[in-house]
Amino acid sequence: MTDAPQDLPPAPSLRRGWTTGSCATAATRAAFEALVTGVFPDPVDIALPNGMRPAFALAMTERGDDWARAGVVKDAGDDPDVTHGALVISTVWRGPPGSGVTFRAGPGVGTVTRAGLPIPPGEPAINPVPREMMRVAVAEAAALLDVPGDVVVEISIPGGERIAERTLNGRLGIVGGLSILGTTGIVTPYSCAAWIHSIHRGVDVARAAGLAHVAGATGDTSEKAIQRLHGLDEIALIDMGDFVGGMLKYVRRHPVERVTVAGGFAKMTKLGQGLLDLHSRRGEVDLDWLADRVREAGGAPDFAEAMRRANAANEVLLRSRDAGLDLGAVVADAAWRTAAKAIAGTGVSLEVVVFDRAGGLVARTPFHPA
Repeated sequence: MTDAPQDLPPAPSLRRGWTTGSCATAATRAAFEALVTGVFPDPVDIALPNGMRPAFALAMTERGDDWARAGVVKDAGDDPDVTHGALVISTVWRGPPGSGVTFRAGPGVGTVTRAGLPIPPGEPAINPVPREMMRVAVAEAAALLDVPGDVVVEISIPGGERIAERTLNGRLGIVGGLSILGTTGIVTPYSCAAWIHSIHRGVDVARAAGLAHVAGATGDTSEKAIQRLHGLDEIALIDMGDFVGGMLKYVRRHPVERVTVAGGFAKMTKLGQGLLDLHSRRGEVDLDWLADRVREAGGAPDFAEAMRRANAANEVLLRSRDAGLDLGAVVADAAWRTAAKAIAGTGVSLEVVVFDRAGGLVARTPFHPA
């Protein structure tokens, strides 16, 4: 055993960023102060829910007789966030005495149209935590300046409607643009918080619509295939990606009558192995495990042994088919057992469906209560 090299530089840590909610709050604080004093604070600091007070540089400022506007460019750090680099703008007007802080959706910010989201239909898609952050920011500045904090706040994001096409907003019933999100104010790189948030909201919208069956799919091919198989409405489809656990743990707390987990053979193999996060960074297909399933499906010992040296899961599937083995059914049953543990005791009926790369049905378990 040799010693590890001592002269290697430390691995770089990933840089955190700021949510759209934090950017909107900073822009709102700056615009409110300018509305009162005529001067934009730059940089402007705000309070995050955890007590941190980061400062934000302003990217644009404008002021009229009865309004002020400020913009902050979103920096998502090292996270591959679709809103990284977007300009988040807040325009502030004085509101009626006693009205507090009220919100409008400007260009590029969506409006809620379906029940089940944290904000009711007809309201701007500005989530509860960012709203509270903006209320706190206005209250702080109002107390400092000894003025009322009654204002109308309009949040806009130039190009937000186009960016929103790359999100799940349309399926969730958020039309016209992006959502203003964030529960901590901080973006943690590769936490995929926005994706998990969309999964949760998708379940909420389906439940609010009275749907008894939701289906989570690992990708577009399996989603289209499961929609055809069951004739599901679009709002019953949950784009869970690799986050099977993220969907099922939420269903555990917010049950529906039936839930389907659908995906390609390799992804469902990893679920069968016991993984609830199917991303490659969490683990690869275990060909030794899969070879044991070949034996379980009735494969000859020498054939199963050869599968340990296969190039990929799909090769094992195709060669098993040629050998007359129903390997897909064995993998589907194993995947069902893993998924069932996440919702055990809820009474939710669970189904696992496995598709091939073309969307053809490989295997399907019956619905059983988990």
